[in-house]
Amino acid sequence: MKTHRFEWLLGAVLAALFVTFWIWQTPGNLRKLSSVEVDAYLHRMEGKLPGEPAEQAVFLARMRAFGLADDGRPVYMLNAMRYYPELKRGPGMEGVRGTPRQANAIYEKAVMPILFRLGAYPLFGGETMVVRADGKAHSNLDGFDPAIDDWSRILVVRYPSRRAFFELLSDPQWLKVAPYKLAALEIALVPVSAQVIIPDLRWIMGGACLIVFLAAGWLRAVRKKRS
Repeated sequence: MKTHRFEWLLGAVLAALFVTFWIWQTPGNLRKLSSVEVDAYLHRMEGKLPGEPAEQAVFLARMRAFGLADDGRPVYMLNAMRYYPELKRGPGMEGVRGTPRQANAIYEKAVMPILFRLGAYPLFGGETMVVRADGKAHSNLDGFDPAIDDWSRILVVRYPSRRAFFELLSDPQWLKVAPYKLAALEIALVPVSAQVIIPDLRWIMGGACLIVFLAAGWLRAVRKKRS
């Protein structure tokens, strides 16, 4: 037993790391949202979101429908964003300063720690490539409708569940920085189910831990034979 003490210790550490990672990526134990929980989340958001009351009402109605349709599975949120020429002004946005890009940068920097705490993380994000044609700048190669052109930034965020997304939007810290995003840009927020995607990171993490464990044991065994 003593000769394998290091292997046992390393195995225990890696197993604990894997379990911690699994729990981080599986908040709520895959429980589906109930109607009571959905209404409780909406109540925490009601009256605290920036923007016109009519816009808030439409958003909350769609969020309620989204929550009631919960299937307990991860959600991939497509954020297609278009910067305003200058900051938008409206209820709750009075204190936002700077350019639209600066305001959105403040928002994204502040929201990342909240995302990670909830087990969510960005899969991809970046500014769109500018395509100059006919003397104008565009972002869409195939669409000619202004409504689906001239996007400024694309972001795809993985949420381990719809519950995590509701937790984000009802978090007091998120509500403080939300005006920076809504004042900076208009956004298409599209939830997507996973059909084609990279392997689940939980299994990648588990495989990596197993590889480290086996490699460490093999190296130690080789060194013992040589000595």
